Amino acid sequence: MVEAKIIVKHKVGLHARPAAAFVQTASKFTSQITVKNLTRVGDPVNAKSILSVLTLGVLQNHEIQLNAEGPDEQKAVESLRELVLNNFGESE
Repeated sequence: MVEAKIIVKHKVGLHARPAAAFVQTASKFTSQITVKNLTRVGDPVNAKSILSVLTLGVLQNHEIQLNAEGPDEQKAVESLRELVLNNFGESE
């Protein structure tokens, strides 16, 4: 299992377009991937489900935890980490 903790800097957090980009990226991998909002109390959710990701309520400056388990777990976590750190490909 591979794990990473990341601070979400996007101005709307992990909502709307950023959440869609996150789920789309996660869905490219065969590993099971979960994401958890460490800033709020709650359980990890399936990172490949847009509805589940939106229920996390991740806002700007919230810390999330990614976990992946499977044949491409390392690449999955690296790709999602890069996506978040690069502000989901947006300039702001």
